[in-house]
Amino acid sequence: MRAAAPSKKVAAATKKVAASKKAAAPKKAAKKSTPAKAVAGKAASASGTPVKSTAKKTSASGTPAKATATKTSASSAPAKATARKPTPATPTPAKKSAPAKKAAPAAVTPAKATSPKAASAKATPAKAASAKAAPTKITPAKPPRNESHTALVRRARRINRELGEVYPYAHPELDFENPFQLVVATVLSAQTTDLRVNQTTPALFGKYPTPEDLAAANPEEVEEILRPTGFFRAKTKSVIGLSKALRDDFGGEVPGRLEDLVKLPGVGRKTAFVVLGNAFGRPGITVDTHFQRLVRRWQWTDQTEPDKIEAAIGGLFPKSEWTMLSHHVIFHGRRICHARKPACGACPIAPLCPAYGEGETDPEKAQKLLKYEKGGFPGQRLNPPQSYLDAGGIPAPPLGAPAPGAVVPGASAPGAPAPASAGPAPGSPAREAG
Repeated sequence: MRAAAPSKKVAAATKKVAASKKAAAPKKAAKKSTPAKAVAGKAASASGTPVKSTAKKTSASGTPAKATATKTSASSAPAKATARKPTPATPTPAKKSAPAKKAAPAAVTPAKATSPKAASAKATPAKAASAKAAPTKITPAKPPRNESHTALVRRARRINRELGEVYPYAHPELDFENPFQLVVATVLSAQTTDLRVNQTTPALFGKYPTPEDLAAANPEEVEEILRPTGFFRAKTKSVIGLSKALRDDFGGEVPGRLEDLVKLPGVGRKTAFVVLGNAFGRPGITVDTHFQRLVRRWQWTDQTEPDKIEAAIGGLFPKSEWTMLSHHVIFHGRRICHARKPACGACPIAPLCPAYGEGETDPEKAQKLLKYEKGGFPGQRLNPPQSYLDAGGIPAPPLGAPAPGAVVPGASAPGAPAPASAGPAPGSPAREAG
């Protein structure tokens, strides 16, 4: 019994020690686990807070969801590391996540505030530049390849209306006082300028005022008068022949019908329509070289023969507009839309012209190409209508006289007859035919 007593005491002591160890173990585990849980909780809350705010800001700023998910996973990584090493890692996520909160609004706020200003700052010079470039840059209207007849009619009539506003004073550029003078002057205008004809006819009509007088004239004397117009022998034969026809067949009067006019020597459809439209007030289309060139440039027709051009253009306009249409087109062809070098940069109908760019497009250079009153030079008529003078037109000088304000090299003194071979001075408005 005495030997067993110590064993009981030892066993009881052993149980107490074991119990104390068991009781101490949870406390130590709690002590060890408490910082981990706390740190993990702090790290989770610290890392979770920016995630929620980032998600809200992401949705507000329109940042893709994939980018938010990537940032969330990146922010959760420090939480795991903190759980393993609580003491050194505890302040680190808080410091890293704190700038993330401040950085997020800083990244979003400037974008919202700056984008409208930057956009307006960039847009303002663009508008100003476009406003400055608008007058110089011309965008021509290119007609479609398969343009309908209705669209062609509308486009052609719009161009004619614009030309009517540019040349409200358009008129025949031959000096005449009656139908006889007009038909003779028109015959003489072939292969020369109206200016040279106007400078020559005063002497002709001064000596032969009627068809009867010209029919009985000496051909050599007429040739000498008509020499400055060129082809003077053929022209002398024509004007004497038509004067005889007027005297013998029409009682000395110019007929007012197309079929009668074309029977006169040297008179074709073009000359006949000039006489009918301007001496008798009957509509007609004058298909001269300028008219042919421009209607093809504007793609009104692709015909090349005068008769076919006349028929094609006549179908685009009412008959009442034919005469003034001819004046508008011819005026424009002589002053701006030249044959060799059109002044595209100074053309008032350039936005409507499908051939824009064939000539000089620089406004300053194009301005120097303008002729007659558009370029500040005299016109072709010595006695133009008052409407032309009111519009700023300058009368042409007599034969042999220099243009007003211009010095023509080799020109004769005022009133002196010009040499037989004299022609328009180089660079003068009269260099272009008709």
